Amino acid sequence: MVVFREIWKKSCFCAIVGSLLFIQGCVIGGNGYSFKGISIPPEVNTFYVAEPENQTTTAPPTLPQNFRQQLNDKIRNESRLKNDDQNPDIEFLTTITEYQVSAQSPQPGQTNAFNRLTITFQVEYKNNLKEDDTWKQRFSHFADFPADQNLIDVQDTLIDEILEEIIERIFNRAFTNW
Repeated sequence: MVVFREIWKKSCFCAIVGSLLFIQGCVIGGNGYSFKGISIPPEVNTFYVAEPENQTTTAPPTLPQNFRQQLNDKIRNESRLKNDDQNPDIEFLTTITEYQVSAQSPQPGQTNAFNRLTITFQVEYKNNLKEDDTWKQRFSHFADFPADQNLIDVQDTLIDEILEEIIERIFNRAFTNW
């Protein structure tokens, strides 16, 4: 029994050490892999997020700057890429195409149970090193709020929630190979 326990301890120790070495190799190895599934070719080192063009008449004037800053922060914080507005390896060119509030779930008596704020971005991902990796895609998300609340009272919170989701999707589309 004592022999079995000693073998068990050594096996666990080896498994833990092996796992830690594997993790270190993935994180430090520079091979483009991480636990989030990020896969960035080694030759790509810089990025640039252009100020979004706002094609809507209803979006707050701060929305383009907020979007740009949040996408910049996400890329800087969750990848090894550096921001370069002069000669970037990859670029994100975006347009705000929708900023709309719509009534949802009509109730008896023609009242609305909640309203929905929808924001849509058209994104062009431009790989200046490899044109075959360039793509365009529409990203949209919404958040609901009670019909008896004014949009102005909840707008900032809703925008943050929507942008977080859209930026996550853009990041995943650009940097994961699933």
